[in-house]
Amino acid sequence: MAANTDALTQGREAFRRKEWLEAHDLLDSAAQCGPLAAEDLEQLALASVFVDKEAEGIEYFTQAHHAHMAEDNPARAARNAFWLAMLLQDRGDFAHSRGWVSRARRMLDDGGHDCVESGYLCLADALRLFFSGDNRAGETGFMEALRIGDRFHDTELIALARHGLGRALIRLGDIARGATLLDEALPAIAAREIHPLAIGNVYCSVIAAYHELFDLQSASEWTTALTEWCAENPTARPARGHCMVHRAEMMRFHGSWTDAMDEAERARQWFLQPPPSRAIGSALYQLGDLHRLRGTFDQAEEAYRQASTEGTDPQPGLALLRLAQGQLDVARTTIARALAESQLPRTRARVLSAAVDIALATADIDAAEESAHELEAIACRYDAPFLRGASAYAMGAVLLARGDARAALLQLRVAADTWRTLDAPHDFARTRVLIGRACDALGDAESAELEGSAARDIFERLGAAYELTGVMKPKPIALSEMPGGMTERELEVLSLLAKGKTNRAIAESLGISEKTVARHVSNLFTKIRVTSRAAATAYAYDHELFARTT
Repeated sequence: MAANTDALTQGREAFRRKEWLEAHDLLDSAAQCGPLAAEDLEQLALASVFVDKEAEGIEYFTQAHHAHMAEDNPARAARNAFWLAMLLQDRGDFAHSRGWVSRARRMLDDGGHDCVESGYLCLADALRLFFSGDNRAGETGFMEALRIGDRFHDTELIALARHGLGRALIRLGDIARGATLLDEALPAIAAREIHPLAIGNVYCSVIAAYHELFDLQSASEWTTALTEWCAENPTARPARGHCMVHRAEMMRFHGSWTDAMDEAERARQWFLQPPPSRAIGSALYQLGDLHRLRGTFDQAEEAYRQASTEGTDPQPGLALLRLAQGQLDVARTTIARALAESQLPRTRARVLSAAVDIALATADIDAAEESAHELEAIACRYDAPFLRGASAYAMGAVLLARGDARAALLQLRVAADTWRTLDAPHDFARTRVLIGRACDALGDAESAELEGSAARDIFERLGAAYELTGVMKPKPIALSEMPGGMTERELEVLSLLAKGKTNRAIAESLGISEKTVARHVSNLFTKIRVTSRAAATAYAYDHELFARTT
C-alpha cells in the first residue's frame, strides 16, 4: 500500500507539471496495486492518450466513467462519456461513439440532471453530423451547445461550440462569419480555456478549414502555432493523422520537402495503428506528390497506387506523373475524368491547375484557356492569395502559348509576387521559368538567362529533379569531352537516374547488382562534379545525355 501511495502522489504531481510520460507510468503503477479514484483514473486516461497509448486511454476513461457513477456523480460520468465519444470518433468507431453519447444523455434525462454536460453531448452529436456532411444539422447542434455553454458560463464549451459553428458556417457559405469564429479559438487555447485533449483536434480542424478556403497564410500561422505547442509539450502527441497530413502539405508548399516527407510518413504510420484507417490514403497521396516532385517516379507510382487502393483519388498527382513520364495521352484522358468528377472547389481548383499544364503540353490551348478561366472564377469567388497566384500563373502560361508574351508577363509577374509573399519556392521557380521564356520571346535574352538561372538554383535547392529538365537550354557535348571519361555504362545509369529510377530499379533494368549501381553513381558524381541526384539529372538534360541514351 505504501508503494501505491507513493506512486499515486508522485503521479499526481507529474500530471500537474504536464510530464505526461512520467505521470502515465506512475499512475499506471499505482493502478496495478489497487483501484484508483475516479479523478485519478481521468488523469491516467488523459496521460495515456498523450503518450500515444490511446487504447489504454479509452479503457481508463471507461473505468473513470463507471467510478463516477459509483460515486453518484452523473455529471462527471457524462463528461467522461463525451471524451470517450470524441476518442472513438477520431478512430472512426462511430457506432461506439454514438452509443456513449446516447447512454450519457439517457442517464442525465432519466435522473433529471440539468448540467453543462448536456451541452457537451450536443457538441459531440453536432461534430458527428458535420463530419458526415450534414452541415445544416451540425450548425443547429453547435448553436444548441453554444446556448447551453452560455447558460452555464462554461468557457471551454463556448470555445469548442464556436469553433464547430465556424466550420459549419464556412461550409454553408457564410465565410466571413465562420472565419471570425475560427480565429477566436486561438486565444481560447492560449488562455487554457480548452481541455488539453481537444487542443490537437482544434488545431487540426482549423488548419483543415483554412485549406478549404485556400487561405494558406492563415493555415501556415495555425500550423506554426501547433508546432510551437508541440515543442512546449514534447511528451504529448496532440496531433492526429489528418493534422499531420495538413502539416506535411504546408511543409511541401513552403519548400521543406524532407520535413514534409517525414511528416507524411509519420501520418501513414499513425493511420496504421489499430484499428487501421482508410484515411491513410491522404498520407500516401502526399508521399506520392513529394516523390513526383523529386523525380523519384517509381516511388510516386507506388504511393499513388496505394492511395487509390485505400479509397483516395490519386488525382491530379497521378495525371501529372504521367505528364512527367511523357505519357501525354494517358495524362490528358486521366485529367479529363478527374475534371468531370471533381465538384468541391478546393479539389476542383487543384485539378484545373493540373489540367492547364497537361493541355498546354498536348498543344490543346483552347482547353487550357477554358480551365484557366474557370480557375480564375474560383479565385474571384474566394479572393485567396493562393488562388490568385495559381490563376495568374495559368493565365500567363496560356497567353504565352498564344504568343502574347507581353500580356503573359503581366500575369506572370502577379503570380511571382504572390508566390514570393506566400513563401512558395517551387511555384515561384516554375513561374520564373515562364517569365524567362516570355522575356526570350520578346528578345530580352539577358533577362531570360537570369530568370532561368534563378529558377534552376531554387529547383536544385529543393531537389526538384524533374523541373530541372526544362530550365536551361541543353548544351550538348561529345562523349569524348565528358569529364573524367565517363563510360557507356555510367551513361546508362545516369539516363535511368534522370528518369527518377532508384538504384534498385536501375539494377533490375540493367541486370546488374544494386551495389554495382551504387558504385557507378558514385563514380559519375565524381566525374561530372555533382553531389546529388537532382544535380546529376540537371547535368544529364543540360548536356543532352538523357536523350542520347534513350
